[in-house]
Amino acid sequence: MGKLFGTDGIRGVVNDGLDAMLAFRVGMAAAQVMTREKGGGQPRFTIGKDTRISSDLLEGALIAGLCSAGADVLHLGVIPTPAVAWITVDTKADAGIVISASHNPFEHNGIKIFNGQGFKLSDELEGKIEEILLNDIAVPLKTGGEIGRVIYADEKESQDYIDHLVSTIGSELAGLHILVDCANGAASSTAARLFDRFPDLHTDVIHADPDGVNINNGCGSTHLDQLKAMVKAGGYDLGIAFDGDADRCLLVDETGHTIDGDKVMAVCGADLRRHGKLSGNAIVATVMSNLGLHEYCRKEGIELVCTAVGDRHVLEKMIECGYMIGGEQSGHTIFREYATTGDGELTALQFIQAYCEAGVPASELVSCCAQYPQELINVPVSAVGGAKERIMADDRLWEQVRSQEETLNGEGRILVRPSGTEALIRVMVEAKTVEIAHNVAKTLAEFIKTL
Repeated sequence: MGKLFGTDGIRGVVNDGLDAMLAFRVGMAAAQVMTREKGGGQPRFTIGKDTRISSDLLEGALIAGLCSAGADVLHLGVIPTPAVAWITVDTKADAGIVISASHNPFEHNGIKIFNGQGFKLSDELEGKIEEILLNDIAVPLKTGGEIGRVIYADEKESQDYIDHLVSTIGSELAGLHILVDCANGAASSTAARLFDRFPDLHTDVIHADPDGVNINNGCGSTHLDQLKAMVKAGGYDLGIAFDGDADRCLLVDETGHTIDGDKVMAVCGADLRRHGKLSGNAIVATVMSNLGLHEYCRKEGIELVCTAVGDRHVLEKMIECGYMIGGEQSGHTIFREYATTGDGELTALQFIQAYCEAGVPASELVSCCAQYPQELINVPVSAVGGAKERIMADDRLWEQVRSQEETLNGEGRILVRPSGTEALIRVMVEAKTVEIAHNVAKTLAEFIKTL
């Protein structure tokens, strides 16, 4: 990756590394690069955002940069990330931009760009944008009628997206009582409208009152405690939690236990196979997926293909091999028949449909995929001087990892990796017991702090 674009676009704390001037210049550079890609003429961008207080600031700067360099903009407002990808394709735009930092706290934000096919922008095109930005290459300003214009979308675009989601299932989802947590994020603009399309599905919605600073604050897919308690207390069949930009979905069963991305893939993968749609008889996951998913796939005769962490890598493998379902334990699930990226609302519908067809409680449905105790510790490291790379290249770290693997005696695994978006080294350990996983992970985390 380059110096600006990480694994999921440009990320940072707003006005402390990511500011309006950078956003303006990104808009100008992206407009110029996409103009060249289409061979001239005025490119058109869609642009959407989540509910962070800084999203308006960055949106205005991006639009100013895009229009200054001659690009037209379809303004979508607050809308989920996957909706931007889908609308970009549906409206035949040349690219789409999302302003969001996903599951991160409100003071963070980010800029992610999709191409005209709804996929994340290629490394090559990101490199061309970075070249302009990092080398201060002047982008010619347009004048007169060549200046771009902004088209403010009405409800049609988001309604078309909701229509698309509804069209992906053949069930009325009747008789269920679900509780939906919108994380005070982008799903606040679409989730209620989506689930209201199913009149016999009884839906209650929480955390759908964004104020600019409460996105992901004690709610959503990264903070499930309140949802779990409410599902149990209210006798709900399922709880559904989105993250800030609604590209991921985790669920809660009727007993208040988490249904993570691994279990979602197990249930939905089996459902696809029943309907003859599990191409290659395979599910694509990442190295972070739990051993329980590996065991489930072996038992069911399904191939589990693992990639590096990141939905970009999952999608690349899916496209390369023609696979139809893949995702991450964290809740990014990609259904390639219907989407070009992870889509939390789509995932919720697909899981609920499989649940309805199974006719058993959610806790029973997901029990097919066991979950080994897992401990994940994020170890902060310096954000400057290549600290992550230096630590990961240190032979002493891997000697310590090998030593700890011996203590697991083949009944668990260790994964140490740098975060793609933050100044962290992530230590993940799976073992037969919570105590063993915790002790091994803590030992490694403490060792990393000495390097």
